Amino acid sequence: MTTPLRILLISGSTRDSSTNTAALRTIAAGASADFVTTLYDGLVHLPQFIPGDDPAPATVEALRKQLGDADAVLICTPEYAGMIPGSLKNLLEWTVGTGDLVDKPVAWINVAYPGRGDAAIETLRTVLGYVSADIAEPASGRITVVREQLGPDGLVAAPEVRERLDAVLPALAAYIRAKAA
Repeated sequence: MTTPLRILLISGSTRDSSTNTAALRTIAAGASADFVTTLYDGLVHLPQFIPGDDPAPATVEALRKQLGDADAVLICTPEYAGMIPGSLKNLLEWTVGTGDLVDKPVAWINVAYPGRGDAAIETLRTVLGYVSADIAEPASGRITVVREQLGPDGLVAAPEVRERLDAVLPALAAYIRAKAA
């Protein structure tokens, strides 16, 4: 028996009812026993990044522990004002000097309509490159999710979208295995 991969899911949206968060919750709900998923819920509680803030606030230490415990990270983020939301950029800034994401496999999904959200992904790629994350391209991409596709439980109900979301973690696992071989 193999140890399940631990995946930290990070939504760039601070709205609990966002389609970004719904996509991640749907991925978590559909995850096989090969994965242990944790949806990061501290984005709105992170203080503004202050270089040299030592010791780091408790909320930042909790984030760092979750990142350290994870085998990989999956980010789903909206685009605000032509880039990733400031709250997600703030989270990533807390990892700059600590190496929390260095060589860590990180995948992303974009749930926006085609033609939207591209600047957020470009910004995310730039920041992930800066922190030396290992961007898992085969597990990354656009999977459009619209509010009308959500069921009463807040999860994606559309079977064709759910099927694509369910394929993300196995693609991430395959990427990790290929890198280890």
